[in-house]
Amino acid sequence: MTTHVTETAAASSELAVRHFEEMLAFETDCWDVYESLKLVDRDFIVVDVRGPNAFAKGHVEGAINIPHREITAARMAEYPKGKMFVVCCAGPHCNAANKAALRVARLGLPVKMMIGGVTGWIDEGFTLTSS
Repeated sequence: MTTHVTETAAASSELAVRHFEEMLAFETDCWDVYESLKLVDRDFIVVDVRGPNAFAKGHVEGAINIPHREITAARMAEYPKGKMFVVCCAGPHCNAANKAALRVARLGLPVKMMIGGVTGWIDEGFTLTSS
């Protein structure tokens, strides 16, 4: 019996490994960011790319706010070289993080997108700060 799940065969294991490794090169999730923010010497910077008003209402503690349209070479040069930028926006219904990741990548800087955004953060039970 074939189901909707199995009517299209699964990829080979070799192809699946490549695919999922590539996904992890582009994305991180809220839990990994949360756990990694506990470290004193972080190798990444969380960039909340929502507008200043949304950021002020609540954001990931330690995040900086750079709306995606304001990501420029000059602005990004303010941050230490070698740090990865982890961009996030409101959530899966928002593509600002995609736009921001593209801008950061075009500047030749390492970037990942935090899947789920602020909505995912809240869904995981993590709190936001407004400081």
